[in-house]
Amino acid sequence: MRALLTLLAVAALVLIALMYFGIVSIDQTRPAVVQAPAFKADVARVTVGTENKTVQVPTVDVQKPAEQR
Repeated sequence: MRALLTLLAVAALVLIALMYFGIVSIDQTRPAVVQAPAFKADVARVTVGTENKTVQVPTVDVQKPAEQR
């Protein structure tokens, strides 16, 4: 039960931080008189792409010490 409450608290803090920085904006579009209220969420758009590059990677040479008897 404690883990669930902690998870909910962290999720609430993340949502508050996202709203503070303007990444998420939630506006009420219909007042809650008799019907359930309606909300419109405007969230940030993220574009992810790929790119081909050639990267030089160093080689590693491991030399084991001679076996001792």
